[in-house]
Amino acid sequence: MITVAIAGASGFLGSALARYLTTQGHAVRRIGRASSKGADFHWDLAAGRLDPAALDGADAVVNFAGATIAQRWTADHKRAIIASRVRSTEVLAKTMAAVRTPPSVFLSTSAIGIYGSRRDEPLDERSQPGTGFLADVVQQWERAAAPAQDAGVRLVHPRLGLAMHPDGGVLAKLVPVFNLGGGGKIAKGTQWMSWIALHDLVRALVFIIETQSLAGAVNVTSPNPATNADFSHTLGAVLHRPAVATVPEFAIKLMFGDMGEETLLAGQRVLPKRLTDAGFTFDYPELAAALHHELGK
Repeated sequence: MITVAIAGASGFLGSALARYLTTQGHAVRRIGRASSKGADFHWDLAAGRLDPAALDGADAVVNFAGATIAQRWTADHKRAIIASRVRSTEVLAKTMAAVRTPPSVFLSTSAIGIYGSRRDEPLDERSQPGTGFLADVVQQWERAAAPAQDAGVRLVHPRLGLAMHPDGGVLAKLVPVFNLGGGGKIAKGTQWMSWIALHDLVRALVFIIETQSLAGAVNVTSPNPATNADFSHTLGAVLHRPAVATVPEFAIKLMFGDMGEETLLAGQRVLPKRLTDAGFTFDYPELAAALHHELGK
């Protein structure tokens, strides 16, 4: 049995990992804000305070905390996106560096947005960061975890792709649209979507915790990314709904501004080279099977 402290445990990904760990017989310490339901420990990020007992003696720490990127990026919200990620990571890293028995590993999750928009270029962990707001955010986010590594904690940056599950992420927004018959591609549909079944995502995170040879950046995506057009066609087929609509590029820019350009019109063709090289096996490497599983279809 291992003990894992999860920051942001009430969110979509944090709660999924907590459920998976407990079903496997592991212990979970949930860290959240004072308003978070079910949190075992509360933190005050503005003041930089976290009870050291949340991390002392834990085998692993996983951080999912961060303001959503799925809304229009005003200047204030851009600051919140950066601050929430950097501040939460700093508090965790500095706290675990100061406790009597620090964790063995810190999974400071980040995102494939670090690669920027790269068209058809295959991207793995050796690829250089790209440009744009999200690429800049992720680089700051990852640097903030350095105090943990300096204290001897194995530091991993799982760069997460699009998690497939109807309770959150992209499917929570797309499934209702497709069910109403309005599904289809965005603009030309040539932008890549680097997805992963939620089932495989949580399995991969536990694999990373247990695999001591893994440190640094690790892409957590399916080995088979899809273009937006192929993704839309497959989702429509799984739901038995049409996928013939096209959302024009100008409409995305008008509705969402920079957020739409960087998350809906851009894409990354990301490959999980380090995961597969380390021996991780995906249960759902193909999109259709993953969608059938996660949607219960």
